Amino acid sequence: MTNGSYYPPAHTDQIKVSFPQEHVMLLTFNRPKSLNAMTPIMAQDIKSVLDWFDDEPSLWVVIVTGEGRAFCAGADLIEWNKRQAGGGASKDQGDLKKHTDGFGSISRRYSSSKPMIAAVNGGAFGGGMETILNCDLVIASEDAKLALPEVKRGVVAIQGGMPRLARIAGHQLASEMLLLGKTISATEAASRFGFVNKVVPKSEVLPTALAWAAEINQNSPDSVQSTKRALLLANRLGSVEDTVIAHVDSEESKRAFASANIQEGLKAFAEKRKPIWKNPAKL
Repeated sequence: MTNGSYYPPAHTDQIKVSFPQEHVMLLTFNRPKSLNAMTPIMAQDIKSVLDWFDDEPSLWVVIVTGEGRAFCAGADLIEWNKRQAGGGASKDQGDLKKHTDGFGSISRRYSSSKPMIAAVNGGAFGGGMETILNCDLVIASEDAKLALPEVKRGVVAIQGGMPRLARIAGHQLASEMLLLGKTISATEAASRFGFVNKVVPKSEVLPTALAWAAEINQNSPDSVQSTKRALLLANRLGSVEDTVIAHVDSEESKRAFASANIQEGLKAFAEKRKPIWKNPAKL
């Protein structure tokens, strides 16, 4: 599907939005000279575009990546220093509660049941690291470096990274990154810490992400989105029984059971043919 087929909301040049294949949106952080460090304007652009993406039935997967040699260096510390010097500490802390989707409108994003793939083409630090921890699939380049170095700058990885890393890696390994501010390689992130799915040469990061998006989209979008909702509920609730009940009662689960796609999937199986999926109904 061409770029002209969709009309995302207006945004600045701090991000780029494109549609490289059917049902897929590519969101690119676009401040390469600043290693894609996040600004308030950039974060607002991302929120606006992702909110629109969530509401567009024909878009099923989003890939997030960075322009240039980094994925995202975290918050723009130069701008943050200026706010601190101007007495902005209390506002910064208040914004953490106000901006419920977290860093870059991604690190604590819970409302969306559409899959998000991180194509990590280089360094991911601080909030950039917190962002990929909340993605469903993470593909990283062989030269990618990953860190939560907040303690080295007197700040805290408070945008969702700490509990999520602890859940994925366990207390001790999470402490190794969080308390030491240690930088790790993509290979370590995959083999020791467990939050990177695949490590590939840099030239293969985006092609691999696109291939995985295409593989996801061979499945029923209703089933995929209901499944992601179950994963999100499992992380939030913990209890198996509570998660099952909450999932059954979720809008995504109700839609999946009532959808044309469940009928199509079962019929295609009986007829020994490939199913033809329809866009999910809006929730």
